[in-house]
Amino acid sequence: MAFARTCSVALAGVEGVVVEVQADLEPGVAAFTLVGLPDKSLTESRDRVRAAVVNSGAAWPSKKLTVGLSPASVPKSGSGFDLAVAAAVLGAAERIDPRVLADIVMIGELGLDGRVRPVRGILPAVLAAADAGYEQVVVPESAVPEASLVPGVSVLGVRSLRQLIAVLTDEPVPDEEPVPGDIRPDPFLAGLALPGSGLGTGAAGGHTPDLSDVAGQHMARAALEVAAAGRHHVFFKGPPGAGKTMLAERLPGLLPELSRTESLEVTAVHSVAGLLPAGHPLVDRAPYCAPHHSATMASLVGGGNGLPRPGAASLAHHGVLFLDEAAEFHSSVLDALRQPLESGHVVIARAAGILRMPARFLMVLAANPCPCGRHGRGDDICECRPSSIKRYRARLSGPLMDRVDLRVTVEPVARAELLRMHTGTEPTAVVADRVRLARERAARRYEGLPWRTNSEVPGHELRTRWHVQPGALTKAEEDLDRGLLTARGLDRVLRVAWTLADLGGRDRPSANDVNWALELRTGVRRGALLEGIGR
Repeated sequence: MAFARTCSVALAGVEGVVVEVQADLEPGVAAFTLVGLPDKSLTESRDRVRAAVVNSGAAWPSKKLTVGLSPASVPKSGSGFDLAVAAAVLGAAERIDPRVLADIVMIGELGLDGRVRPVRGILPAVLAAADAGYEQVVVPESAVPEASLVPGVSVLGVRSLRQLIAVLTDEPVPDEEPVPGDIRPDPFLAGLALPGSGLGTGAAGGHTPDLSDVAGQHMARAALEVAAAGRHHVFFKGPPGAGKTMLAERLPGLLPELSRTESLEVTAVHSVAGLLPAGHPLVDRAPYCAPHHSATMASLVGGGNGLPRPGAASLAHHGVLFLDEAAEFHSSVLDALRQPLESGHVVIARAAGILRMPARFLMVLAANPCPCGRHGRGDDICECRPSSIKRYRARLSGPLMDRVDLRVTVEPVARAELLRMHTGTEPTAVVADRVRLARERAARRYEGLPWRTNSEVPGHELRTRWHVQPGALTKAEEDLDRGLLTARGLDRVLRVAWTLADLGGRDRPSANDVNWALELRTGVRRGALLEGIGR
């Protein structure tokens, strides 16, 4: 009996499990059996591996071959096991010394000609290998920059199975000509994004829209700054053409650069989805995801056949999820966001397993006042029936809106403001600097605690550990007594008030901060002034 083993990684969402790939050769009728809960694409690896081994100049063993994937109880999917299966087979056939293979993790798909092709999820797979104590990883050459993001792991990039055999047997490494696709986004990764994801990470160095392009809209601009500083969800309501989408597109530019830990989390999600841009293995800017209003629940929160894939909520992790024409989304799709808005992650249960994917995003909703968008303009040109308007607005359910901290009416821009839009309008860089300082103040306040922004702090902690100025909560308490605020709503008003204090450089919120937070949440004027906020 000849036996060899090596390792690969099975991914479940963005979490990985190291899988031992075992190959056993016994006398008998030539056959290739693959066991260990493989899916369809992994089962087909038998034909890919056989062709790749033969076309790489190695002999295919004419014996009974059994390849086992352990632990056998964990479902395995994808073509990323090809390289490990081929190496284990060659080890069992003594083409490669089995002792060399035992402590190496191999990830990659094999072409029929022996080429090693990239797969999704290289970063989370290498992270899982590092957590399990492995120090050597073999990946496709084009995935080396992504795999090298994990510290303490030696990464070997190969273009073909021939090169891997040569490296492991101390033979001269053959030169492999790069295929044209190696310098562009890999064609085998094309079309892997979920429909309607509308993703843009900004990592490719494209043009970032500037806040100075926005004419007027002082209240909406201030709300955008507050949202960025405290990571508060925001709802823009107004007629078509008022600038709701324009404002939302400029929010990612106000957010600070991602920390190293946040970058790795975001990159892992995008890697699993196959959305990492070529030449940019690390996402260091806040992602921006804007799915179309026809998006399904699976595309928004995650789903698909078998084990679910990341949805738009996870793709916007540590970034912005913009739902334009929010009232046109199906109400059940919108309500599916209620749980991740509170917890910061999505838990999806399927017959194949239960997955937990990160989804801590800043949500921006935008909607018209009615189906035609002209209700309330005062010119009596809205022809929508009252029942249609009521049904249209009811799609944004109360429980969902209760989780939105800032609600701003975006009015049409006056002609005078539009014509003088380039005079005295703050650019993104100036506002982003205030946002950065406000976040630093909050981070110092929560030093040693599990929170970094005001929106993350539980209401009980905020009420008992950090106190506002005396008498600052008078109007908020009145609204709570009259039923205009829920208990959750009061907590969110407090969080916004702390963000306003941070933007203004104050040690704790004043009555004006709380009143303006109430105004931003309810839309009712409270006589608050825009203290500490630029215009």
